[in-house]
Amino acid sequence: MLELWYHAVDLLPGDWTRFLFMKQALLAILLVMPPLSLLGVLVVNQRMAFFSDVIGHSALTGLALGTLCGLVDPSPAMPAFAALLAVLVSLLKRFTRASTDTVIAVLFALVVSAGVVLLSRGGGFAKYTPFLIGDFLTLAPTQLVRLAGVSLLVGLGLLLMWKPLFLISLSPSLARSRGIPVFGVETGFAVLVAFMVAAAVPLIGILIVNSILILPAATARLWAPNLRAYFLIALLLGLTGGIAGLLLSFYWGTACGATCSLLIAGAYLIAAFGRVQK
Repeated sequence: MLELWYHAVDLLPGDWTRFLFMKQALLAILLVMPPLSLLGVLVVNQRMAFFSDVIGHSALTGLALGTLCGLVDPSPAMPAFAALLAVLVSLLKRFTRASTDTVIAVLFALVVSAGVVLLSRGGGFAKYTPFLIGDFLTLAPTQLVRLAGVSLLVGLGLLLMWKPLFLISLSPSLARSRGIPVFGVETGFAVLVAFMVAAAVPLIGILIVNSILILPAATARLWAPNLRAYFLIALLLGLTGGIAGLLLSFYWGTACGATCSLLIAGAYLIAAFGRVQK
């Protein structure tokens, strides 16, 4: 399958198509941007932007735990820890009297501090700094297969959950009266976000991944006249910003994730100022 993809990219214009790492990076963009953009619509609608930021930063702790367990590649420990953290956030929100913002802020401090402490033992934190900004250009075929699996899982989850989630965002009590298990749906969605964000961290970076998740949805919300357009515009913005960011980062010699984020942030500013002018 990868060979067919490589041959297809060869037909595209530009000298960047001569490089194998760019072909793999383009495939990674196509795998990661659609689910992130669509998840972002629901994250924004559920007012979970701060939560998704915590999940992104929890990658540090997951990475540290994977390293402590002696894993040759500690990356799979990141989505596992992120999913556990997502469940913990849901439980704390339900069974404590603290506000959601307070619970998430406490966990944010906990996971970031724990990750930095564990990874900095003996002055070894420098070798983990690539996870802060991400790297699309050093992907292995096994990572692409893993990313494809996570993207497929998240896509199927979104198909099952988006209607209940929108009803819950409108009125949790109405959702309960319709027989929707609100806590189960919210926890399941949190786990989906955790898996996708953690899978994207090695590519996009801990510092950038939340902006890539939120910006397409936030921009689409300013332009979309209806729900269907909301999802479609977010998807197109994510894909366009991702592909353009990849190509510009190749010619500019910049970090791909940050370049993608900068482009979509520019689209948001254009949309925001356009609304003000009206």
